[in-house]
Amino acid sequence: MEITCSHIPYQQTGFFSKIVIDYLEGQEQLKPFYKHPVSMDGIKAAIEARKNFATNRELLVTELQKQYEGLPLSEKQQASLASLLSNDTFTITTAHQPNIFTGPLYFIYKIVHAIKLADELRKQLPQYNFVPVYYMGSEDADLDELGFINLNGEKLVWQTAQTGAVGRMVVDKNLVSLIENIGGQINVNQYGVQLTDLFKRCYALGKTIQQATLELVNSLFGELGLLVLIPDNAALKRSFESIIEQEISNQFSYKAVKQTINELGQHYKVQAGGRELNLFYLIDNKRERIEIKGVNYVIVDLNIEWTQEEILAELRQFPERFSANVILRGVFQETVLPNIAFIGGGGELAYWLELKKVFETANVPYPMLLLRNSFLLIDSKYKQLIDKLNLSITDIFKQELDLINDLVKEHSTNQLLLKPEKEELAIFYNKLKQLAQAVDTSLVEHTEALQVKALKRIEGLEKKLLRAEKRKFDEQSRQVHTLKQSLFPNNSLQERVDNFSTYYSKEGDNWIKNLYEASEALKGSFIVLSQQE
Repeated sequence: MEITCSHIPYQQTGFFSKIVIDYLEGQEQLKPFYKHPVSMDGIKAAIEARKNFATNRELLVTELQKQYEGLPLSEKQQASLASLLSNDTFTITTAHQPNIFTGPLYFIYKIVHAIKLADELRKQLPQYNFVPVYYMGSEDADLDELGFINLNGEKLVWQTAQTGAVGRMVVDKNLVSLIENIGGQINVNQYGVQLTDLFKRCYALGKTIQQATLELVNSLFGELGLLVLIPDNAALKRSFESIIEQEISNQFSYKAVKQTINELGQHYKVQAGGRELNLFYLIDNKRERIEIKGVNYVIVDLNIEWTQEEILAELRQFPERFSANVILRGVFQETVLPNIAFIGGGGELAYWLELKKVFETANVPYPMLLLRNSFLLIDSKYKQLIDKLNLSITDIFKQELDLINDLVKEHSTNQLLLKPEKEELAIFYNKLKQLAQAVDTSLVEHTEALQVKALKRIEGLEKKLLRAEKRKFDEQSRQVHTLKQSLFPNNSLQERVDNFSTYYSKEGDNWIKNLYEASEALKGSFIVLSQQE
């Protein structure tokens, strides 16, 4: 099976926000909100900034070794772990919550991008080493977002009564039964049984979701040198204790974000507003907001209230119980990792652009921001259909109605556009206006009104001609509908809906290899991979 690779500017897809497009284009009005441009010069500047920050590398390596105890480590991973002790080693990081079975495709795409960038930087800057890292957002408590996958158009949902951080939840019988459902759909494919067995090993009964996710990601990407970091870790959080104390005492992040939002909000829709105190309390099966009430700190649902002295004592004794929200999570990540570049989706980039002042106040280096690679995967059946309809790759990103209209206009033998007639109409009414003005200037306005009315009727006729002609193209219209529904489910990007199981079960590791080969490191474009028999 031959794979062809096409690149489309993000601007032409219609699926990315103005703030993301402006960031990619380097618009002046966004430059105050980030630190390093996406370029090799930006990478070098990020490295220099990171050199001036004392990352506790020994702690990081020690905790990673504990985390990987009992798991197989590839030669590349072992080399990555050892190199992290060196001040000349830096990480390329992407982050995501532990969606069951990896959730949507872009979970995979983020990781592949991090690996590809790290590999490319090793070649271009051989005096340094670069380690790709997946930072697991295991403390996220939104099970509605993380507890399902879409497989072949069916939504498979994990029904569980567990609450709190999803990473701390355990695999139960309902989750195991989902694996049987997945297997029933993919086991007919060449690598389906292999993938189902992998799911069964990783998501064994009683295992935590963060451990299951670690093992799954390690199985898929360990050979490529990827390291996974689970930040729900008391020792790592102790290294972040001074910043948490600063947040409790001064609420510094809210003040910094509020100032940025006021400036950024003049041009763009604000992504994340933050709260007066951007911390959660994490204990057992609960993750609850810490709120300020007068001079005290309260957790309403847990019926807990502290003075400032008491909450700081709690922090010193149990740092693992304090969990950063979206505003402070990145600061924690960049504190514990020697990171120079962060790879995220459009929504992530939008809220990271609000955080530069938070980093500055915390005295933590702000990384280069990269929009993750996006892919559209077209199998041979739909590639044949695209060719049959004589569509270009950029055509398929159009709205379905526009695509059908364009197809009818292109292939119809009848005149459907009344442009010449509209031009003749304009000439006719210009003559009428001249005649009217000669008799009575007040009649000019009346003549113009008649012209507008006549033009609307011509445009109405044009639409009727198109509708009538489209009936002759019913088969093509159905084919376009099938194509759009398959490649853009729910009128969304495929990568935001589909799970990787369908694709991996057909191609195995070659699927990841093809993504890696097509992935771009610092360049930015939407990538279309088409199969051709």
